[in-house]
Amino acid sequence: MAESKRPNIVFVFADDWGWGDLSCYGHQFVKTPNLDRLASQGILFSQFYVCSGVCSPSRAAVMTGRFPAHWGIHGHFARHEQNALRGMPDWLDPDATTITGLLQQSGYAVGHFGKWHLGSGEEAPNTTAYGIDESKTFNAVGPPIEIPEGRSQSTEVIIDETISFIERHQDEPFFVQAWLLDTHATLDPTEEQMEPYVNLTAQGLEDKHKGALRIYYSVVTNADYHIGRLMDRLDQLGLSDNTIVIFSADNGPEDIHVRNASHSGVGSSGPFRGRKRSLYEGGVRTPFILRWPGSGGPKGKVDNTTPLCAVDLLPTFCSIAGIDIPDNIGLQGEDMTAAFRGNSVDRTTPLMWEWRFRVHGHCLHKSPILSIREGDWKLLLNPDRSRVELYNIPADPMELVNHAKFEEPLVKQMSEQVMDWQATLPEGPIDDDAGSNAYPWPGTIFEK
Repeated sequence: MAESKRPNIVFVFADDWGWGDLSCYGHQFVKTPNLDRLASQGILFSQFYVCSGVCSPSRAAVMTGRFPAHWGIHGHFARHEQNALRGMPDWLDPDATTITGLLQQSGYAVGHFGKWHLGSGEEAPNTTAYGIDESKTFNAVGPPIEIPEGRSQSTEVIIDETISFIERHQDEPFFVQAWLLDTHATLDPTEEQMEPYVNLTAQGLEDKHKGALRIYYSVVTNADYHIGRLMDRLDQLGLSDNTIVIFSADNGPEDIHVRNASHSGVGSSGPFRGRKRSLYEGGVRTPFILRWPGSGGPKGKVDNTTPLCAVDLLPTFCSIAGIDIPDNIGLQGEDMTAAFRGNSVDRTTPLMWEWRFRVHGHCLHKSPILSIREGDWKLLLNPDRSRVELYNIPADPMELVNHAKFEEPLVKQMSEQVMDWQATLPEGPIDDDAGSNAYPWPGTIFEK
């Protein structure tokens, strides 16, 4: 592919930002005018899936095009002793083939700004080991990103660094990831940022309690404002037509029962069951907006039929950039270039998940340990068959009507697929209450 024709790629990846946390995804109160503008100029996908209900494994799937359990990344990277207790490595294997490495090798300038969370601490690889030319990050080894005024300024600073990278590399093809901290708790917006939502503060308690809705919505709207600055700068530099801009999020919204979100955990998973950590739709289905004017694709399209996934990004970006992918990397994603150009696409391979730990919050959100989506059907089950749930996702996106008893041959086929896949994964501990949705009914004794 000719160098002048290779598109730039800007990937904005938010943190704990729910499927329903944008007005273009149906939210009736939160204001996201710039992301709405992005959708009006491109394509909104309503069936985009990440590969985990938490951050580190979700990001590993983006980087490698493989389900993160293959790498032993089952939960978020923490202190090394905590990783060991959960049977996890301390970082993403630097020998893994990554989208950043493939693009760098093909001549792209590669930048990464904001959150990393793919390994840090003693002896952890620098971000340069993954094919990244320039970075300023959190949760990483490499140049740190400085936020002089604290957390409320994080998206502003990450977008500033992203814009600066684009300005430096505007005359060559570039790939840059702006991985936001927002809307991950703990949230601490300024009074100015909260002003648009003053009406959501309890009357008479304005100086005492800001209210969870006001805090959360203000962070969303502030992040949206700075994403708008990024879009405007691409316009000013004359780069918009040949730049793919993507906005998405790493998993569903945090639950208010988690301590650091107890003042703000009201993000929306739209109509879905599940929040962060859950394998129900609300935990692993997130927003995905794509703008690519140079593709000649439609503007303002809503794609409600293509099941797009984070593991598809590596093969799709490589296809668009004219890069041959090595045959031996065990790729589990599909080339979705046709979908990026505005055509609905049927998946030919299943999506699979495993969550080995407890799920916080209401028992309605607590999913089984394993899940597989193939075609219209999604199966969730515990390996011991204590729970088996089968849903037709297009017909029942809220996962309310369990067809398992009526589709026994399909359950058998899909359960064998996902159990065979689980058998290939690195061994590790599983929480005693993983896959449980038990409620402590009166008169029932539960061990703590």
